[in-house]
Amino acid sequence: MAVLVILFAVLLLLPSSMANNILYEGETLKTGQSLTEGVYTLTMQTNCNLVLSDNDHAVWSSNTGGKGTNCYLSVQTDGNLVIYDKATNVIWSSDTWSRWGGPYILILQRNRNVVLYDSKWATNTYTANSEGVVIVKKDHNDTSITAEVVVPAADEPTNRKIAMVTNN
Repeated sequence: MAVLVILFAVLLLLPSSMANNILYEGETLKTGQSLTEGVYTLTMQTNCNLVLSDNDHAVWSSNTGGKGTNCYLSVQTDGNLVIYDKATNVIWSSDTWSRWGGPYILILQRNRNVVLYDSKWATNTYTANSEGVVIVKKDHNDTSITAEVVVPAADEPTNRKIAMVTNN
């Protein structure tokens, strides 16, 4: 049976050369590593605190500083976003596991929001007048797929980048 995997359709989030703002399911963000999008960074700090910064000013954090060492953020294949310490103890979790399956993708968006797609988790740190995103929604009960533009009508962009992968 063919398995259709939709990674998501994302508007203006992927730089033309390489994506430094994305973590796919099964990937990790280790101590000292960051996702970046313009002046925004999501960093796994050495004190185990996951911090979103705007021009080096913290706007969101997991509040896990000092709770472990050599921590890493994991985008799990069950849809949960988890911070583990070096002994693989859970330090923080988004509590978004799903029985439906992914794929799941964590994106630091151009609007400063960090979103775990095909999940119900976000930092809710988006800025006003952001450029918006296009999201492909997949109904878990059937094979229907719908696209939704999440952007103010006055700011309707003219350039859209869409990524889709199909595994047969």
